[in-house]
Amino acid sequence: MTKTKLHEIAQLGQSLWIDNISRSMITSGKLKTLIDQGLRGQTSNPTIFKQAISASTDYDAKIQQLAEAGKSTFEIYDELTIRDVQDAADLFKGVYEATQGLDGYVSLEINPKLGNELDPQLKEGKRLWQKLNRPNVMIKVPATKNGLGVVEGLIAQGINVNVTLIFSAEQYQQVVWAYLNGLKQLALKGGDIKKVHSVASIFVSRIDTSVDKKLDAASDLRGRAAVENCEIVYHKFQNSFGGNEFKELRSRGAQVQRVLWASTGTKDPQYSDIKYITELIAADTVNTVPDKTLEAVLDHGVAMLAMPGNVAGAQKTIEQLRQKGIDVGMVCNQLLDEGLAAFEKSFEELSTSIEEKTRRLCVK
Repeated sequence: MTKTKLHEIAQLGQSLWIDNISRSMITSGKLKTLIDQGLRGQTSNPTIFKQAISASTDYDAKIQQLAEAGKSTFEIYDELTIRDVQDAADLFKGVYEATQGLDGYVSLEINPKLGNELDPQLKEGKRLWQKLNRPNVMIKVPATKNGLGVVEGLIAQGINVNVTLIFSAEQYQQVVWAYLNGLKQLALKGGDIKKVHSVASIFVSRIDTSVDKKLDAASDLRGRAAVENCEIVYHKFQNSFGGNEFKELRSRGAQVQRVLWASTGTKDPQYSDIKYITELIAADTVNTVPDKTLEAVLDHGVAMLAMPGNVAGAQKTIEQLRQKGIDVGMVCNQLLDEGLAAFEKSFEELSTSIEEKTRRLCVK
C-alpha cells in the first residue's frame, strides 16, 4: 500500500481519526479504504448519528424490524448506534492489534440528556461498554463537573474513555486529574492498568469562530486564539505526563492519556482548509477530522511537527485578547454550555425522526 500523509503524520506521533460514522460508510467499503490509507480511529456524537439516521434510508429496514418487535424509540436508537460502532470497531481491529492498543478505537457517546448527572452516567457508561463488548471502543463522557466523576469512575473500572467537550486549559487539567485518580483506584483494586486507554478531546475551531467575531476584521489576533489555547493545553499535557505523579503509574504500565484535537474542520474560508491539522501536529496526540478535512489532508497535507512551540508566546496572545475585553476562559465556558445543548438537541431530533420513521414504516 502506498504511503499517504496519514502514515507520515503517524510517524511523527500523531494519529488521525475520522469524526463521522454511518451505516453506508461501513457497508460500502469506504471505511476500510480509509483505514488502508492510514486512518487510525473513529469518533461519533449525537449530531453525527442524527445526520446518518435521519437523512438516509440506510437504517429504515432495521428500524422497522425493531419497531415491529416492540422496541421503544430509545431501544431502537441504542441498537442502531451499538451496531454501527461494533462493526466499525471490527474493521479497526487490525489497527488496534498492529499499534498494540494505541489506536483503532471507535467512540460512542453516553446519552447527552445525562450530561450533567453522575450516577446515571456511570451506570449508562458501564452498560454501553458491556453491550459493545469490544476492547477497541471508547465511551464518550462530557467534561462537566459531574462528568469528571464519571471519567474517574469508568477508568477505575478499566473502561476506555474519550473525555469530550473540553475547551479551556483549566478544564483539561481537571480531566487529567480525573484520569490519574481513576488509574490509581484501578491499581489499588488489583486491576490491569496497562489495558486502559483514554483521550482528552479539546475542541478547537469553535474558539476561533467565537473570538474572531469580537475582533476587528484587520486584527492580527484573528485565527490565533484556538491554536494558542491548544499550545497551552499541550504544555500542561507534557508537564502532567512527564512529571513524578505519572512516573510510578507509567512504571506499572499505565498509558498516557493522549490529547485529541477535535472540531478541526476549518469554518472560516479565509483560513487554510488544513489549518487545524498543520498547526497542531504533535507527538502523543490524535486529531479527529470531518470527511472533507481528511480528504484535504490526503491531497495536500504537510507532515511536520508544529508543537511544542512557544508557550510563553501563546500565553501572551491570550493576555492580549483579555486586554481587548475577550476572556478566552469565559468563551470556553460558554462553548461548553452550547456544546452540551447542541448534542442534547440533536439527540431529541434524532428520537423524533425515529418515531416518525416508525409510524411511516409500520403502517399496516
